[in-house]
Amino acid sequence: MNIPQDLMYSDTHEWVKQTDGGALVGLTDFAQASLGDIVFVNLCVAGDKVVSGEVLGDVESIKAVSDIISPVSGVVARVNEHVLERPELINDSPYEAWLIEIEQITDKSALISADEYETLIADQ
Repeated sequence: MNIPQDLMYSDTHEWVKQTDGGALVGLTDFAQASLGDIVFVNLCVAGDKVVSGEVLGDVESIKAVSDIISPVSGVVARVNEHVLERPELINDSPYEAWLIEIEQITDKSALISADEYETLIADQ
């Protein structure tokens, strides 16, 4: 299982990459493997406020529809339109297929390190 050390993670299987203005958010390799072939992604829009621990969208796979939980609180700066058009990019390269960028981050206390995330998924 691929778990890049330079990212932070949530216990609901989202990754966070800090940027100059905020953070990119995507689904982990563990999440995409658990979901199977992803066929549809529904996300909030630029300008929406998101709250850590609350739903920011959902992803539909051949197995199920699953909520995407915001790992941080802030404002959505932009949405990755490529992923909306080609959701299979998440399966192909989960750490390059970011979903949204969040700015004005006010809460990131729920984030865990790569080592902590590795321990979390080892138990699942």
